[in-house]
Amino acid sequence: MQENIEKLALKGTTTVGVVCTDGVILSSDTRVTMGYFVAHKTGKKIYQIDDHIGMTISGGVADAQYVVEVLKVNAKLYKLNNGRPMPIKSASRLVSNVLFSARGGLMAQILVGGFDSTGPHVFSLDPLGSLTEEKCVATGSGSPIAYGVLEDKYKEGATIKEILPVVVRAVDSAMKRDIASGNNYDIATITKEGYRSLSTEEKKAILGGS
Repeated sequence: MQENIEKLALKGTTTVGVVCTDGVILSSDTRVTMGYFVAHKTGKKIYQIDDHIGMTISGGVADAQYVVEVLKVNAKLYKLNNGRPMPIKSASRLVSNVLFSARGGLMAQILVGGFDSTGPHVFSLDPLGSLTEEKCVATGSGSPIAYGVLEDKYKEGATIKEILPVVVRAVDSAMKRDIASGNNYDIATITKEGYRSLSTEEKKAILGGS
């Protein structure tokens, strides 16, 4: 099992999550691979969980999608029962418990990000359920390349508008150098106004100006 988890740490994908003063940014490439085979060119790796929570996935697709559905249902139940949205830390802890209870049986690496009453947050989770809060994080086989850009350009205390080009450049660089990442990228922002996926035109404008 440990060998599988170590392989997963560099499994084909690039996902990025960063915290800004006014919200969070989540981004990923869209290539889905099976070994050296490109199984899908427009795979979805960023999911909206609620109006204020988003999630990125890497690893086994079925395992990761199962975790997405568990979190979606529980976020809705929490809002119905408590009359308020689920806090980002609570959502992340729920994912941690799901992964931990599977004892490494769910081959998924997750980023949970969002904006709640305490501000913007991004949490990183490994297949065993380890949970860490991060300001700037990348996962997947393209993460070493993405980190090269992020650690050079990311600055705490910056706004979403200032950091968007950095995130796009990080994912784009990974897609160019990592054979398991590529084709296209998706990007979403989450602020106090809610969750928003950037349009194709917006993504082209950022990439063209970055």
